[in-house]
Amino acid sequence: MTEPRPDRLYANPLEEVRRFAFDQSVVEVFPDMIKRSVPGYTTIINMIGDLAERYATPNSRCYDLGCSLGAATLAMRHRIRADNCHIVAVDSSPAMIERCQQILAVDTAEPTVELVCDTLQKVVVGNASMVVLNFTLQFIPVQDRRQVLTRIADGLQPGGILILSEKVAFDDPLHNELMIELHHNFKRANGYSDLEIAQKRSSLEQVLIPETLGEHRQRLRDAGFSSVDVWFQCFNFASMIAIK
Repeated sequence: MTEPRPDRLYANPLEEVRRFAFDQSVVEVFPDMIKRSVPGYTTIINMIGDLAERYATPNSRCYDLGCSLGAATLAMRHRIRADNCHIVAVDSSPAMIERCQQILAVDTAEPTVELVCDTLQKVVVGNASMVVLNFTLQFIPVQDRRQVLTRIADGLQPGGILILSEKVAFDDPLHNELMIELHHNFKRANGYSDLEIAQKRSSLEQVLIPETLGEHRQRLRDAGFSSVDVWFQCFNFASMIAIK
């Protein structure tokens, strides 16, 4: 298995900044990219493991939707104590799925994992005690997000949970700009140059559409969740727990 490399995808001036895609070039640097770009990522992953230990039920499924290289999948796999619990990990990127398979192949935890290469709009969720959307919904077209969340809620057992982590926006323009600048400072502190920050932002703005926490709360309630709130936030990155 190829070792992950430092993220230098945007280190040099690009003639054309293309739409961000989870292709092979991103796969090769993804662990470094996510660590240096998303504040609190490790905390969120660790908490997903804690929540899996608490909420996974016997004979149920746990879903990692937008699994990338399987960080949340592994967090659940290592902490699930319920008997006969099966994990379904889904990603639309063939490159991500291929590398995730390699990573999972050397892991010896007991819960079985099924890898699926498909879009979230097509995935059917059923008999689920836990679903994770870890910085995934933000890449789904806004008009499709309600349908995705409704299908998740319909497939969850009563009392089942959804972990929804997202980059968020704020209604107050001054506060929104402050959070963006604090995030950029976080990236600078992790070694990214202003050029890298600017080019990456331009690339992502074509595919990542953030929404406010209020918009997320309302959509989750409309989808069928009875309890919704934020458990973690750092700058413009937040994670919510929604209980059916």
